[in-house]
Amino acid sequence: MSEKLRCTCRRCAIRGLMGPAILTTIGVLFLLGEFTNSYYFSIWRTFPVILIVIGGILLASSMSPMDGHISDAPVAPPPPGTSDPYQSQTPGQGQ
Repeated sequence: MSEKLRCTCRRCAIRGLMGPAILTTIGVLFLLGEFTNSYYFSIWRTFPVILIVIGGILLASSMSPMDGHISDAPVAPPPPGTSDPYQSQTPGQGQ
């Protein structure tokens, strides 16, 4: 069985909080709806809070550094004899 490395950079760690934060938000909204008898705290009026939580987590993850990020895609070494790894080997491309 292959061992998959898990990224521990701050950006991936914050994105890993997305599921628990959404579940906690939904739970708190249902709890407020049950304990209050007003129409103001019903789930249908407070669902935009879920969108705010999602946006906050995405904003925090986009602003955090990626130091030590482990990518899923393997990086291939450049072909022998090329000085620029981004240079195309196929003639006529990009000209």
